Amino acid sequence: MKANNMVIAQSGGPSMVINGSLVGAVLAARDKKLTGAKIGKIYGAVHGIQGILKGEYLDLRKVSVKKLEAIAKTPSSALGSCRMKPTAADCKAIFEEFKRLKVGYFFYIGGNDSADAARIVAEEAEKEGYPLVAYHIPKTIDNDLRSCDHTPGFGSAARFVASAIRGDDLDNRALGGVKIDVIMGRDAGFLTAASALARQRPDDGPHLIYLPEVPFSEEKFVKDINGAMKKFGRCVIAVSEGIRGKDGVAIGAKLADGETDSHGNVQMSGTGALGDALAKLVKAKAGIKRVRADTFGYLQRSFPGIQSETDLEEALNAGWAAVEAALTTTITKGTIGIQRVKGKKYGVEYIAMPVQNAAKYTRSVPKEYIAKNGCDVTPAFIDYAKPLVGELPPCEIF
Repeated sequence: MKANNMVIAQSGGPSMVINGSLVGAVLAARDKKLTGAKIGKIYGAVHGIQGILKGEYLDLRKVSVKKLEAIAKTPSSALGSCRMKPTAADCKAIFEEFKRLKVGYFFYIGGNDSADAARIVAEEAEKEGYPLVAYHIPKTIDNDLRSCDHTPGFGSAARFVASAIRGDDLDNRALGGVKIDVIMGRDAGFLTAASALARQRPDDGPHLIYLPEVPFSEEKFVKDINGAMKKFGRCVIAVSEGIRGKDGVAIGAKLADGETDSHGNVQMSGTGALGDALAKLVKAKAGIKRVRADTFGYLQRSFPGIQSETDLEEALNAGWAAVEAALTTTITKGTIGIQRVKGKKYGVEYIAMPVQNAAKYTRSVPKEYIAKNGCDVTPAFIDYAKPLVGELPPCEIF
């Protein structure tokens, strides 16, 4: 029998639309007009590669369309996720499992580390002479894949950030002082930059925005805050968890306990250490009594009811495009790049490309999106991000 069954899995941090990509791929695989008889059974691996190694799957052909559509609108990773960089020994075990299940198609949804994992599996399969078509499906709230104009997951997480900052600004209006919000973004500041979408009025926060792309200076930070306090009488600040000094090392990593994942990433999102350290600095150096700090942490990833409609639609389409590319293109080790169509009206196209385009390396916020003062974004970024996020709930003041 030809190896025509399919395994699909989710990897890395959950998002509000990663299930959309899962469902898009499953619906495509179940579409007879698209696949004919090329795809047989559809195995959903539980907890990513770990589930493959343990032989733990869900039969996704048996799940009703109604159930799948509901799953697509549900945040987090419905199959469960993992952060695992497969070794050569793991790959050999994976191929044995694929042989047992007669798997010819493998789809892995995730960010650049997940793309790298898919690349490793695909290349090892080629060395072993195993006939495997492997595709990475893009996902990351950090929006840092080099293969995409933007990634599924970012628009919804950015919507959460902008909405939370808008509410936090109203809170700050009521009580004054300085409020510091620490937002996800280890190496790229796209999500923190999205806080600027919260502004409705000229004096709305965030009044200051700090990204990893701009070297962080404590002296400038305090000076910027004093300037904002003089101008607005209060100050709301959005800070990326990945801000770093001139030495290039993330300040949050220095404050963290050193815990890392299999890809070598230091955990920073699960701690409020950076926010606390910055608040302490402001109290000591700026002489401001009321200073508060919050770390948005994992709330940014899986928050019900706040999905961006555009984000969900593109996640579904990316999953579908991966299956279609696996069946119709000559690329057997691939990823789906999401590229913005030029023109006044917003639109995207989905392009099959080598998986190496998405694997391992990340991109940063372009210089043209960062204000010259180093603590804000430009109108060009607002134009870039707004269609991905959609309209936010309006808020009124006296």
